[in-house]
Amino acid sequence: MLSVSHLNKSFSTEGGDVHAVRDVSFSAANGEVVAIVGASGSGKSTLLSLLGLLDAPDSGSIDIDGTQLAHLDATGRTKYRASDVGFVFQSFNLIPNLSALENVLLALEFAQWPKESRESRAREMLEMVGLNDQKAQRRPAKLSGGEQQRVAIARAFAANPKLILADEPTGSLDRSTGQKIVTLLRQAAATRGTTVLVVTHDDKVAQQADRRFEIEDGVLSELA
Repeated sequence: MLSVSHLNKSFSTEGGDVHAVRDVSFSAANGEVVAIVGASGSGKSTLLSLLGLLDAPDSGSIDIDGTQLAHLDATGRTKYRASDVGFVFQSFNLIPNLSALENVLLALEFAQWPKESRESRAREMLEMVGLNDQKAQRRPAKLSGGEQQRVAIARAFAANPKLILADEPTGSLDRSTGQKIVTLLRQAAATRGTTVLVVTHDDKVAQQADRRFEIEDGVLSELA
C-alpha cells in the first residue's frame, strides 16, 4: 500500500516561488494501477520524482507498506531506489551497448538479487513481457520501440518492487503499441501485486487505470 499525506514541494525561480506540488494526499493499493493526468508543468513529473526519492519534499510523508520513506538514511534511500521502486520512462533509457537480457541483469545486480538466480529471473521477466530468447540477445537498436519499452518494463519489475513509476510510458509509441504496453502494465501489476502509477497526457491510456487523478497547478484531485 502506498500512502501519501500532505506532500508539498516548491522551487525558487527568478520569477518567484513555484509551488509544484501542493498538499497532495492519496493512497493506492497493492496491485492497483493509478493514472495521473495533467498538462505540461502541472506537477506530474515532480510528484513522481518525490515518490521515487529522486528529490525530497518540503513537507509531508510517503509511506510504503508501513515504511516512512522520510525516515530512511542514505543507505536506505539507495536500497529503495534499487529494489523497492521501478521506473519506466518515455525514452526507454536502455543502455545501448547491452543486450535486452543484459539490461535486465544489470538492474538485478544493482538490487543485489542473488547472483545464482539473476539470469533465470531476467529471462522470466523478458518472457513475461513477450520477448523470446532470440530477442533477449538483441541490443536496443535492433528492437522496435514497443519491444524496447517491453524490456524497460521487464527491467522495472525484475527486482519485485513494491512500486512502479511510469512517466509517459506510451509517449514514444504509436497508439496500438501503446495500448498493448498499458495492458501489459495492468497484467503485471495484478499478477505481482505491485502498485503502478502512470503519468500520462493521453486520456485513453488513463481510462485503462483502476483510478484516475488530475493534477493542476500542483493540486491533485480524483476523477470520477
